[in-house]
Amino acid sequence: MPDVKAIQSELRAAKIDGWLFFDHHHRDPIAARVLGLPSNGLVTRRWFYFIPAKGVPRKLVHRIEQGTLDALGGRKFVYAGWEELHKTLPKLLSGAKTIAMQYSPENNIPYIGLVDAGTVELIRKLKKKVVSSADLVQKFEATWTPAQLESHLEAGKIVDRVRSVAFERAAAFVREGKPLTESQLQQWIAEKFRENGLTPEQTIVAVQPNNGDPHYSPDPESSRPIRAGDLLLLDMWAKFDRPGSVYYDITWMGYLGKHVPDAYAKIFRIVKQARDSAVEFIQERIAEGRAVHGWEVDRVARTTIQKAGYGKYFVHRLGHSIGQEVHGNGANMDGLETRDDRKIVPHTCFSIEPGIYLPEFGVRTEVNVYVGEREARVTGAIQSEILPLLA
Repeated sequence: MPDVKAIQSELRAAKIDGWLFFDHHHRDPIAARVLGLPSNGLVTRRWFYFIPAKGVPRKLVHRIEQGTLDALGGRKFVYAGWEELHKTLPKLLSGAKTIAMQYSPENNIPYIGLVDAGTVELIRKLKKKVVSSADLVQKFEATWTPAQLESHLEAGKIVDRVRSVAFERAAAFVREGKPLTESQLQQWIAEKFRENGLTPEQTIVAVQPNNGDPHYSPDPESSRPIRAGDLLLLDMWAKFDRPGSVYYDITWMGYLGKHVPDAYAKIFRIVKQARDSAVEFIQERIAEGRAVHGWEVDRVARTTIQKAGYGKYFVHRLGHSIGQEVHGNGANMDGLETRDDRKIVPHTCFSIEPGIYLPEFGVRTEVNVYVGEREARVTGAIQSEILPLLA
């Protein structure tokens, strides 16, 4: 069940008259999570659930699926035909002028823009102003409970341990002259996750030039062998395989040799500086009690890389929200792909992962930052240099 009183309090603070949830064929997973509905329920007909800033919630369901929202409180309206639906919607929304929906102007935040354009048009036709629910979603879907934070920290210990052993495994195979491909190491990592109760996510295992592709995924048939002299990137994300768990998501770099070449070390120093400057910026703002927006954090790190002359090689946002999905629904650290102007709110977590991707090789470093009431912290180990794996 949703915390209706808490939602109504936030609506009143934001001067929004109500929050309208809508779904059809599970198009909006945010609605299900915020309202506490099963993700596998029967939703072959449209339903609406309206939480007003004051008063009792109201719901509108189809006659052949009348029980869809029975777990939720409020007055029920029923429809069958589209004309009846259009006639009943004004009753559902009576007294409200400004209504929040899972809508993002110009689809600026695609994670939030889940309601189709036609439904938004329908609500506007009723003389309602539709505004984005992005900040509401962040507070009621992206914030973590203490138990979720603990699951993140515990998963992080396992992922960090598997990451360390994975580097050792790659080094051992190279020393012994045994064949090991990116895909084989990826599958080994997945098996270690399973053994420890974590989801077997598809870790990115990449040597040059494949690590110059931010979303490279090794294919069993064509992945490269890992050899002496290779720069090895491991991007690992996982959570416990149980309800409510949240992800831990990191990227580390290792070199299959005794001494890391200057070309690699130089690029790593730049992305490390970008990472650290972004983390420090967040920590200072949060400690001072000042608002900080996702796009601002991106700008701090991106400026560092631009000043070093590699701006055009940093081709993605700085970081993403982390939750029960690895890409969560809180503020993203993004001033490139979008201008994410959502404020970072307490009890949320996100990645900081600057990268420089050259044609010959790519370098990325990634940490997770958790924000409390007046402090922000990196939740796991922090890489300070590329690891020389054969030292």
